[in-house]
Amino acid sequence: MIRCALFAAAAVCALPAVAQMPRNFPANALRGSFVVTQPPNVLINGQPARLAPGSRIRGANNLIALSGTLVGQRYIANYTIDVSGLVMDVWLLTPKEAANRPWPTTPQEAAAWQFNPYLQTWTKP
Repeated sequence: MIRCALFAAAAVCALPAVAQMPRNFPANALRGSFVVTQPPNVLINGQPARLAPGSRIRGANNLIALSGTLVGQRYIANYTIDVSGLVMDVWLLTPKEAANRPWPTTPQEAAAWQFNPYLQTWTKP
């Protein structure tokens, strides 16, 4: 019984450490302001866009967030666009992640800059 209680306490103490692990973003992730207007419609950097079927939005805690719960709120986010031009993956950023600059906001910038996937940093030419 005591061992079970100690194990449970250790597991609860470890949860914050797991939640604070840094997230790795793909090289094709762009950054911008993200607002859900009327799901699946969104605004990215003030421009209308649409969420792809099967798209995923991850909150700052890295858990899945439903687009309906985010309506009207503005976030700084990293996102990917699928081959048909729809928004596929969205990561709502923590203040620490948002401070990681520079980060490309257009596909042209991403093509011209150099990405280090291990450090999660971009270098301008």
